[in-house]
Amino acid sequence: MTLSADLLDRLRRVRLFALDVDGVLTDGRLYFQADGVEIKAFHTQDGHGLKLLKRAGISVALITGRDSPMVSQRAAALGIAHVYQGCEDKLATLRGLCQRLDIELSQVAYCGDDLPDLASIKRSGVGITVPNAPDYMHTHADWVTERLGGHGAVREVCDAMLDAQGHWGAVVDTYLHG
Repeated sequence: MTLSADLLDRLRRVRLFALDVDGVLTDGRLYFQADGVEIKAFHTQDGHGLKLLKRAGISVALITGRDSPMVSQRAAALGIAHVYQGCEDKLATLRGLCQRLDIELSQVAYCGDDLPDLASIKRSGVGITVPNAPDYMHTHADWVTERLGGHGAVREVCDAMLDAQGHWGAVVDTYLHG
């Protein structure tokens, strides 16, 4: 995957990676047990990528339209403090978070996969979607990942962001040298 010079430049300025959950951190399918309990599958590489971003000083936020205890559990396991569930207006939530973090929307990378994410994708510094999003979402995003949502798309973004900001060598060295 080769990103344009413009996209790399915008990735260098990112201070917050905000993302949807269903269809981005998961494959978008909803699983319910017979007792009505919802189950979600998360890709471990995505989670590790988000941890690496946090270690590099980049904030992470989950902004989702659904309410799910699974999202709360996953966020807690990854140490993600900014978790917003049941959001009908994701852009308003994102703007409020930017205000609290004292950053501009131009310093945000936002990844989403459907219409509730469109305004955030369009107004963020880097708007990202996944290949399994509807085609009309692709036309509005700055970047369509190669990997599918729920199958490493988030890790792809994390790695590119870490590389663009000059953190990738230190990340690899940490694992080479313990």
